[in-house]
Amino acid sequence: MQDKILYEYAVIRIFPKVEREEFINAGIMIYAKSEKRIWIKTFFNETKFRAYETELDEEQVKLNLKSFELIANGDKEGGPIAQMDVASRFRWMTAVRSSCIQTSRPHPGFSDDVEKTLNCLFEEQVG
Repeated sequence: MQDKILYEYAVIRIFPKVEREEFINAGIMIYAKSEKRIWIKTFFNETKFRAYETELDEEQVKLNLKSFELIANGDKEGGPIAQMDVASRFRWMTAVRSSCIQTSRPHPGFSDDVEKTLNCLFEEQVG
């Protein structure tokens, strides 16, 4: 029997107007120290985004979400932050910031199957 995997997850959020503190859940990120890995799944909901009054450029927001994926996956196209170790990348992405893409505070959990947990959290939080 395999031990359960301790993980941390954060919800990735788009803030059409940061000052209003309204957001759209756009993804889930899971970090498991024992696995030395970050799992990420994102979705840009155009309908929800367009329902907000915003000065944000839709294509730029999509590129920013893609950057989160590149960094999480350690892809060289993600720049210098993507080259950091896994824990540092997760901590950088979940650091408190005032930008159009932010994350929730990290939340802990245990899983037998992190990929399945990612999909469940994604359905629950992003839809």
